[in-house]
Amino acid sequence: MMSGRTAVHITHRTVLGAVCALAAGRAIGVGQNKEKREKEKRGKEEWMTITCFIRYQIDPFQRDAFQQYAENWGRIIPRCGGDLVGYFLPAEGANDIAWGLISFPTLAAYEAYRTRLRSDGEAMENFRTAQRLRFILREERTFVEGVEGTLHRPPEKDGSQ
Repeated sequence: MMSGRTAVHITHRTVLGAVCALAAGRAIGVGQNKEKREKEKRGKEEWMTITCFIRYQIDPFQRDAFQQYAENWGRIIPRCGGDLVGYFLPAEGANDIAWGLISFPTLAAYEAYRTRLRSDGEAMENFRTAQRLRFILREERTFVEGVEGTLHRPPEKDGSQ
């Protein structure tokens, strides 16, 4: 019996929605300083942020190895030109699904980032470690872009107030 605590069931859909919202928020500038948002707004026709949403199926018995892999990317990705939104490990529900989110201003910037990764010694070692230990069972990449005006939107007043 749980005294004074309420059990909360968190589904994959809930986590995925929260992670997408976080990535989309980063993509449209939530949390950025006002000057940066204004600069981006002025160049909107030329500026587009995309987020690479990576879904991993991991070996749940090697969670610590995946965590180290993700922490390594925390140093590598910014150095190679990606805006690391973050890596996410399973907490509730399925124990074998993890996510990584990385934003880029354009697809061309993503391609340049991939080229830099291939010449980065630490990045290549991280890839080799993942292959050797086999803690990543499957990896899927999807590219998403935030819908401006849909994140952290305050409730509209209905006129009766």
